Amino acid sequence: MQDILKLREKRARTWDQAKAFLDSKRTKDGLLSAEDTATYEKMEGKVVALGKEIDRLERQAQIDAELNRNTSVPITAQPGSNNREAGCPTAGGRDAGLPAASVEYAQAFWNIMRNPQNAAPGVHNSLRVGQDADGGYLVPTEFEARIIQALEEENALRGLANVITTSSGDRKIPVEATRGTASWVDEEGAIPESAAKFDQVTIGAYKLATLIKVSEELLSDSAFDMEAYIAHNFGRRMGSREEEAFLVGDGKGKPTGVFADVGGGELGATTSAATITIDDVLDLFYGLKSPYRRNATFVMHDTTVKTIRKLTDKNGQYLWQPSIKAGEPDRILGRPLVTSAYAPEMKAGNKAIAFGDFGYYWVADRQGRVFKRLNELYATTGQVGFLCTQRVDGKLVLPEAMKLLKVKGGS
Repeated sequence: MQDILKLREKRARTWDQAKAFLDSKRTKDGLLSAEDTATYEKMEGKVVALGKEIDRLERQAQIDAELNRNTSVPITAQPGSNNREAGCPTAGGRDAGLPAASVEYAQAFWNIMRNPQNAAPGVHNSLRVGQDADGGYLVPTEFEARIIQALEEENALRGLANVITTSSGDRKIPVEATRGTASWVDEEGAIPESAAKFDQVTIGAYKLATLIKVSEELLSDSAFDMEAYIAHNFGRRMGSREEEAFLVGDGKGKPTGVFADVGGGELGATTSAATITIDDVLDLFYGLKSPYRRNATFVMHDTTVKTIRKLTDKNGQYLWQPSIKAGEPDRILGRPLVTSAYAPEMKAGNKAIAFGDFGYYWVADRQGRVFKRLNELYATTGQVGFLCTQRVDGKLVLPEAMKLLKVKGGS
């Protein structure tokens, strides 16, 4: 943690030096010579590299903490007790009554996933309660929580969105379309009616799948942490596809993204040229209503941030400010900044920046992720396949809570 703090301080100092260089070398027109531009970009590249190293160290710390977590809990029930949930973290909780939440189910699940031929008698019977129609099995509840944590680490949007869990079917969300108002009335005068009207947004579930291959040697090695390996790979692959859909998905076989032309955020501002100026950012910022600005976040591509870093206000203050505290994001105009490789790049006609309250972007997880072991498909290469599937949807339930900045040009 101390190393991360030192890197943050070094990054802040490097950025201060880059700003000072930029201020001293700008001409009256705000331009730089080719030589000065190369020097500045080298300094800026160091700021970016330090930021990526900080992100890597923070992720490493999270993974270390997860791997060092206890993999089992002490048995607290009396021998012979009928409470098979004793000692299970989910016992008595909201998932305790689900088949996949029991200790017996978890043990049977991992036994058959690691070595189905040597599974103890009764294992298949224990798993019937969580068997999927396609021959796979619901993952144990405690392990599903680890998968969700991995998804959050790989998908920046999950940490901003409102995530709900559904059991089956579509979820209808009531949204206030028009708001009621108050009126001044005379003493004993009639009070006018002003009722709010509600619309409904329906969130469904789209299937997302990946195939993980593991060598038979690793599976037979008792020291191999199969749970951690699968959770990490599942989270990395699924998380990246989720983030892409939550940003630019068109709603056809996948979630609807905040940048989508239909179902995405509202157009907040359009640049006056093919680049972004401080006035464009301010128009976007104040185009979002004040109640939404309080919890708003900027989301954009790294290449767009590169342009934003050079912008200053009339007092010479830079809009972009680096984070100097562990766990806190960089900021623009005092609001958090999240970058994503899946956000549209700053090109003519693209919506390059999203600014809004992502709490109004709802992510619906269908409860019960499914694993299926494939024994024969990769037998010739000495590997075993694990097919992982989940059902998820995402949708912006209140478009006015999200404003987009469009770059001039295009259609």
